[in-house]
Amino acid sequence: MTSAIPAAAATDLAALKARQHGAWSSGDYAVVGTTLQIVGESLCEALDLRAGQRVLDVAAGNGNAALAAARRWCDVVASDYVPALLERARERAAAERLEIHFREADAEALPFADASFDAVVSTFGVMFTADHERAAAELLRVCRPGGKIGLANWTPEGFIGQLFGIIGKHVPPPAGARSPALWGTRARLADWFDPHADAITCAERQFVFRYRSPEHWLEIFRNYYGPTLKAFAALAPRQQTALERDLLALIDHFNRSCDGTMVVPGDYLEVVITRH
Repeated sequence: MTSAIPAAAATDLAALKARQHGAWSSGDYAVVGTTLQIVGESLCEALDLRAGQRVLDVAAGNGNAALAAARRWCDVVASDYVPALLERARERAAAERLEIHFREADAEALPFADASFDAVVSTFGVMFTADHERAAAELLRVCRPGGKIGLANWTPEGFIGQLFGIIGKHVPPPAGARSPALWGTRARLADWFDPHADAITCAERQFVFRYRSPEHWLEIFRNYYGPTLKAFAALAPRQQTALERDLLALIDHFNRSCDGTMVVPGDYLEVVITRH
């Protein structure tokens, strides 16, 4: 289902994958990820999951969608290529007495047989793969005919999409790298999934970032969110100040709070694909 990749492109993708793995292995994404739990719950409702269904959470991070599916009595596997994040998810599942199987896995080369799952989900995860087409093909491959793929992806125009744009302005991405926010566009999803789908439904949603203040958000994302942490680490002190200024200006643009706190809606696309 995946096409051959020219050697030069493969080299670039390998370097990009290594860079991304380093970013997500740094900091502690779980500090941010746990605040996003409501997105996993909403996605599982959109998929209309049923007890006993086999569900795979791809690029699961600290397990938001996997936990939501397990609460619905599904048979759940959570996969990610960062073992430390899976350990965080394992701790959460144990605390809630939820049965989830955990598997270290690359979203571009999932270690599961064809048509293994009734539903395949990813919340703000698979969109960060280096090879978008290969990752999309893997989601399709492991989903059974008639099954569903559920995605929550940040949009290019929303708060996080613009955050990536600012980071890219200060720390340019490798040549040939594509924005993860392409996964938040209907056109690109249609390119990848239309030929293999009976139906694709997309709904525009918002996750609201609620922090004590814009500075509190900046502290959390600078220290725990891999892409932001790595961006600051790559810059000299004066450049770090410029990045900080641009990020606070972005928050000011979106912030709907008038009491000093941060209340910023982040647009994302909730996607349900029915596999034919």
